[in-house]
Amino acid sequence: MRSNNPVVKHAYNSCVTRHAPAEETGPATAAQPALADDERLTAVGLFMEAASGMKARFSGQLVEHGLSDAEFEVLIRLVRTPGGALRMSDLAAQTQLTTSGITRVVDRLERHSLVERRACPTDRRGLLTFITAAGRARLDKVLPGHLELIELWLTGLFSAADLEDFLRHLRVVRDAVRPDATAGAGS
Repeated sequence: MRSNNPVVKHAYNSCVTRHAPAEETGPATAAQPALADDERLTAVGLFMEAASGMKARFSGQLVEHGLSDAEFEVLIRLVRTPGGALRMSDLAAQTQLTTSGITRVVDRLERHSLVERRACPTDRRGLLTFITAAGRARLDKVLPGHLELIELWLTGLFSAADLEDFLRHLRVVRDAVRPDATAGAGS
């Protein structure tokens, strides 16, 4: 297979795997074909392939701007939150990082003056992370190219109505598997 198109490669690999002679794939059991062909496996496989493919494409663009995926996610979550600040615990929940993981990411961003931590006025033990003017400026440089990639590899592939449906369905899945994804954001 000589195509560099990942869709063609996947389709080819699926076809080859599905139609390989029995001596190459081993003996089948009575339950194997029904379970292996289950559309739920196809759904989750396509979803994971799409997500990892987009992440790979986005990561290269972020590196050009001196940001890791996690750093970008922290900045974008802060800038999209009213007041530009989140409690460290909410930021950890939203990004699915451990408390020590989010601390390391925020430490790096703070060293570059992209965020700053301040005491939480309502909880003496808590810290709020604020995006700074420098953090907003970095996003101003990153976002045009990032949005172009999103348009190219995701949103531009759908009609407006299909995109609206897709986003609605993604929120259903997100809310089921990550109920704390919007912790502290008020949405």
